[in-house]
Amino acid sequence: MNRKLKILLIEDDLIEVMKLNRTISSLDLPHQIVEAKNGEEALEIMNKKENLPDIIFLDLNMPKMNGIEFLTILKNDETLKYVPTIILTTSSNQKDMLDCYKIGIAGYIIKPLKYEDYVYKLKTAMEYWSLNELIKG
Repeated sequence: MNRKLKILLIEDDLIEVMKLNRTISSLDLPHQIVEAKNGEEALEIMNKKENLPDIIFLDLNMPKMNGIEFLTILKNDETLKYVPTIILTTSSNQKDMLDCYKIGIAGYIIKPLKYEDYVYKLKTAMEYWSLNELIKG
């Protein structure tokens, strides 16, 4: 049985936020989305620690604090480092990808241009994490 996930979406582009929310809604998924516009805002949410997300979808290209900077801080925290983080970005840069995996991400999804492909990728990622035994629901 799929679990309801609490997902932290760290994304500065309002259109991308709307696209993810539309995807969740169109697939009739029960997941809860918490939004942060940048890494600093996400750290404020994460530092409360009493209500951590099950997974994080993280964009790399953001103002104030980019995704790699956020990820580095997250993975150096003894509590927060266990929250699975999936990069959701337009960057197909091999160096970005390798840097993220070295820091400790759970996955790397390149945002496709076609909406149908985006829905498929997000649906697959959310299905996997809602079944994963790391997440207790």
